[in-house]
Amino acid sequence: MIEIRNLQKNFGEKHVLKNVNLKIEDGKVTCILGGSGCGKSTLIKCMIRLEDATSGQILVDGKDITKIDSEIKMAAVRRHFGYLFQEGALFDSMTVGENVAFGLKYLTDVPPSDYPKIIREKLALVGLKEDVAKLNPSELSGGMKKRVSLARVLAVNPKVILYDEPTTGLDPIMSDIISDLVLDLKAKLGVTSVVITHDMHSAFKIADYIAFLYEGQILLYGTPDEFRKTDNPYVKQFVSGSSHGPIQMKLMRE
Repeated sequence: MIEIRNLQKNFGEKHVLKNVNLKIEDGKVTCILGGSGCGKSTLIKCMIRLEDATSGQILVDGKDITKIDSEIKMAAVRRHFGYLFQEGALFDSMTVGENVAFGLKYLTDVPPSDYPKIIREKLALVGLKEDVAKLNPSELSGGMKKRVSLARVLAVNPKVILYDEPTTGLDPIMSDIISDLVLDLKAKLGVTSVVITHDMHSAFKIADYIAFLYEGQILLYGTPDEFRKTDNPYVKQFVSGSSHGPIQMKLMRE
């Protein structure tokens, strides 16, 4: 469904992504691992052109979206994607129900009379009761906010969901619940998922494929089992969480 070829992204003199090549398999969960500042979030923003690539290709269903010069046509492509922001990005001035229905109003032709049914269905998909729709975001826990944000993404029936650090700021139990949700949605809806994370426990649980991004380049792409068995010293250090290894040595030299 998505193929990235020789993708580069520069911010002035800073080269954030360097000749990235990656295939996102249809109906699978692909996790993109890497430390802070390695370009993970920039990569998924480029996938839907929230950021424009400096060079390279991004093929969605065989079409290079970097060549699209019409905002209307690009908006049509984005409608196939759902983006779960790291902090949830709920609107504080709206109820939970209004937040979930937000995309329906602006991205679909669904009549408002159908909104309550869709809100109930999508909240149920993420494990929340109907009564939650009446609450304000300020009344929700961190985990509930993540789930409401995911319900809002699901309301417009995306083919691809991009998750930006979905377990950040959550306790281990809630992180595991969010991981289970990713797997549940793959099984029930068949959606393609791209998950940006540095949570190794979550990645090994949910991923069909993992890509390790280091200094703007993909050092390893493979299955979780291949990651467990790798001899790449950078990947091994990241997977083990050790403070001793080539990553630490490089940071000390800098």
